[in-house]
Amino acid sequence: MSSINVSSTLPNPRIINHYINGQHTEGTSTRLSDVYNPATGELQAQLRNATVEDVNTAITAAQKAFPAWAATPALRRARIMFKFKALLDERANDLAKAISLEHGKTISDARGEVTRGIEVVEFACGAPHLMKGDFNDNVGTGIDTYSMHQPLGVVAGITPFNFPIMVPLWMIPMALATGNTFVLKPSEKTPSASLMIADLLAEAGLPAGVFNIVNGDKEAVDVLLTDKRVQAISFVGSTPIAEYIYSTGTKNGKRVQALGGAKNHLVVMPDADLDQVADALIGAGYGSAGERCMAISVAVTVGDIADKLIAKLAEKVKEITIDHGLNEKADMGPLVTPQHYAKVKEYVDLGVTEGAKLVIDGRGYRHAGFEAGFFLAPCLFDDVTKDMRIYKEEIFGPVLSIVRAKTFEEALQLVNDHEFGNGVAIFTRDGEAAREFTQRVQAGMVGVNVAIPVPIAFHSFGGWKRSLFGDHHIYGTEGIRFYTRLKTTTSRWPSNSKGGGAEFVMPTMK
Repeated sequence: MSSINVSSTLPNPRIINHYINGQHTEGTSTRLSDVYNPATGELQAQLRNATVEDVNTAITAAQKAFPAWAATPALRRARIMFKFKALLDERANDLAKAISLEHGKTISDARGEVTRGIEVVEFACGAPHLMKGDFNDNVGTGIDTYSMHQPLGVVAGITPFNFPIMVPLWMIPMALATGNTFVLKPSEKTPSASLMIADLLAEAGLPAGVFNIVNGDKEAVDVLLTDKRVQAISFVGSTPIAEYIYSTGTKNGKRVQALGGAKNHLVVMPDADLDQVADALIGAGYGSAGERCMAISVAVTVGDIADKLIAKLAEKVKEITIDHGLNEKADMGPLVTPQHYAKVKEYVDLGVTEGAKLVIDGRGYRHAGFEAGFFLAPCLFDDVTKDMRIYKEEIFGPVLSIVRAKTFEEALQLVNDHEFGNGVAIFTRDGEAAREFTQRVQAGMVGVNVAIPVPIAFHSFGGWKRSLFGDHHIYGTEGIRFYTRLKTTTSRWPSNSKGGGAEFVMPTMK
């Protein structure tokens, strides 16, 4: 047990406000929601939920700031991103602590989240090169054609509780570096880290109004989805909300990328190194208490290896250190809120009712000294079948299911038949099996002997099927495409001689 004091109960909990036009502001908010310390179960802050007026004020500030920011040379915008990256590096530990105190994830995991976010900022620093268009001279006699990428205008991001730094940084640097202005609506469960981002952007030299934050719930989201001044929406969250964001946003004429839920499978071939597989499943299934969109929640065992794998998992689960997030030695912390704890526990209860075999039951776990915390220890189900709800639905907690398949084809079919297609992995020594799997599997991100195949910043993140609504993946070169419009110009500079007269046919190049 760490000696760090994580208690945060105050006689008057701090109030978390908005950030609009370069200022922290209360706005007109009167509704407050609770922000917990997941380890202690105590109330640590209250969040102002934005009104329609507050969101309109933020959009107005962003719209007013857009012309000057869009006209700022891309090189100067990139220099602000360079400064921002340096500040993120400098304050990384403070950011990680803020994440851990509101989300509950371990401090080491939070540092990893910050690092992955910084990588996208680093990529965005190359915007002057990434935004280059194409040029062809003399496509016709005396005629040149060239294209350019131009910003959209005011864009918005709606981000989830589980990555309060990384996911906003998938969006913000790409949008700003390409010349857009931004309104962020972070999760109401983990809002503080986003406000730290706002302060660091201001310190880096970002002009007021270019970046704004409105905290809140559906009331704030609906304004962003319907206001005609907002040109694009980026979202990461559950599939039902992603579908709502996509349908409502596109109905209102917006460009939308909406990343939804997942049920990530890890296929274990008979020739796989089971010690390596067990380590991978422990980290990918129970890391961050399973609150990752790339968490492995289903292990599909091929052939007769399931019993051996389960025995190894049962031993390794005993070695997991559960504690509050600020303990440097902790492997896993609590769930984010009491409501989410209750939801995940209900899924475990349901799995038992459905007939799955609960090999490891973490429901009775109470952490000494933190009995009011939202701790649920790892749970492991065997004999899970594809008709069970615990297989079909995203649980988003430390619950791993074993599904047994007789053949590679059966395992592949299980993955491809599932409604989600976010991430998937295969563990094998067989190159032919791995290649066949990567070619035929219906998922957006694939790992070969890599359990969590989150692409690096200069590639792009996104799923298939009902894990993604929209045409664009997020960050990387896809981020450049999403946050810009392509404009193509065809030009001719006439001589002083008289023209050839009016042309009434479709112009062709001669």
